[in-house]
Amino acid sequence: MPLPCPINKIDSNVTGLSFAEEICYKVLPTLAADGADAVWYGLEPNSYSDFGGELTMVARSPISANRQNKRGVVTDLDASGGFNIDVTANNLTRLMQGFFFADLREKPTTGPLNAAKIVVSAAAAATDKYTTGATAVVFNKAGYLVKASGFTNAANNGLHAVVSADATGIVVADGLVDEAAPPVAAKVEVVGFEFPTADVAIVKTGNVARLTSTAANLNTLGLIVGEWIFIGGDVLASGRFANNVGYARISAITAAAIFFDDTTFTSVAEVSTGKKIQIFFGDVLKNETFASGLIKRRSYNIERTLGQGPTATQAEYLEGAVPNEFTLHIPEAEKMNADLTYVAANNTQRSGEVGDVIKVGTRVPALGESALNSTSNVYRIKMNVLDPTTSLPTALFGYVTEGEISISNNVTPNKAIGVLGAFEATAGNFVVGGSITAYFTTVPAVRAVRNNADVGFNVILAAANAGMVFDIPLLGLGGGRANVEKDAAIMVPLEPAGAENINGYTFLEVVFPYLPTIAMPA
Repeated sequence: MPLPCPINKIDSNVTGLSFAEEICYKVLPTLAADGADAVWYGLEPNSYSDFGGELTMVARSPISANRQNKRGVVTDLDASGGFNIDVTANNLTRLMQGFFFADLREKPTTGPLNAAKIVVSAAAAATDKYTTGATAVVFNKAGYLVKASGFTNAANNGLHAVVSADATGIVVADGLVDEAAPPVAAKVEVVGFEFPTADVAIVKTGNVARLTSTAANLNTLGLIVGEWIFIGGDVLASGRFANNVGYARISAITAAAIFFDDTTFTSVAEVSTGKKIQIFFGDVLKNETFASGLIKRRSYNIERTLGQGPTATQAEYLEGAVPNEFTLHIPEAEKMNADLTYVAANNTQRSGEVGDVIKVGTRVPALGESALNSTSNVYRIKMNVLDPTTSLPTALFGYVTEGEISISNNVTPNKAIGVLGAFEATAGNFVVGGSITAYFTTVPAVRAVRNNADVGFNVILAAANAGMVFDIPLLGLGGGRANVEKDAAIMVPLEPAGAENINGYTFLEVVFPYLPTIAMPA
């Protein structure tokens, strides 16, 4: 029998990247101790930055006529790593919880990120009911709009209005077909609300708009101040206003009204005669206040496989990896991408030899979604001086050529005698910044920088009936020096610096699992 060929190199294209959340710092869940193994979520990186461990070696250099150093010893290990990935509809959401030091505020769903899955065991045509477990009673609000996905029969997927829910399942208003055993991935999630006929109106006080309702208690929809919603469904005749259609940010909520301080449309007073107006909302992630009790630091094992070893896959790990820096890149006429970096406690390897294989756990493949781009998937990118007298503050600039939004958690490793690497990590302030390059149009825009005006900045992305909003509601601006070059438009580079706003946060993200087609960029 011929001997196996030697392995002389490993190509980068055979490597892979995945991450698993730790239950304690540097500790993964195990089936024996915790009832479940780690779950490894696959990623699709474009590149890496300083992934691994850097050892510090100190040599003895005694005074000697020989003038030679003695053999050095390893005294420290700095473990860290980063990667760049494309931005898709869903591939950032789980990761971003780590950078915000918070749980995602999810609307009712059978497939939550941070809790046990509710199994959807059947769909029935006779009753228009999804059969689920007892915890589905959180869906029990007539008018909820749910998105169903992952079912074998197309009729059981898509948008449905909830009639009721109880300990046995969710009843919807229309057209399910019999499906006795849906796939494991079948999922039902709340994505909006449909108001009763002629129930709502847009009312204005000066230039500040609000949505009012007579029949619905708006405090029960699970919305919070600072959250963005989309007003209007795809059917003009029955599901949306004639004029007030678009995205809106909530500035206050009462039982009878939702007030807006930023909208993508020019609001006008309007009633909904003969219409069941629809609104759509998503899941919210923001840096939380201490008083809320919702701050949560996460740490991870990050695995990079390194091709085939002697008998199995080789790999290296960052252990105790705490999210440190995140940068969203919005380049001109390109796909959007993000850089993510982590500060870790340790860096270890698995050789692929017998007894030295990759870590155990459930493996979830990368989502494989299409990347969002800055040409056809940007609904709006806007920077404006804050103005409490209007729901449509004037934009400082008409167009932007490139932009970045960054988060830094200022994580530092904690070192100690007797520990190679770090035994823990400490996070500093949550700092939000970035850069914007905009086309110059008016002097007042540049003057706002000089006057240290309170400014807001947000980006709305949408594609394939889903979307997301990145929102920095309060920031100061640096830069602002007009760049004038021959035969070119005048450009203004800006350096935004986020700050805690009146509602107690600096940065907020909304992820919309479903949006109507009218919410897509034109």
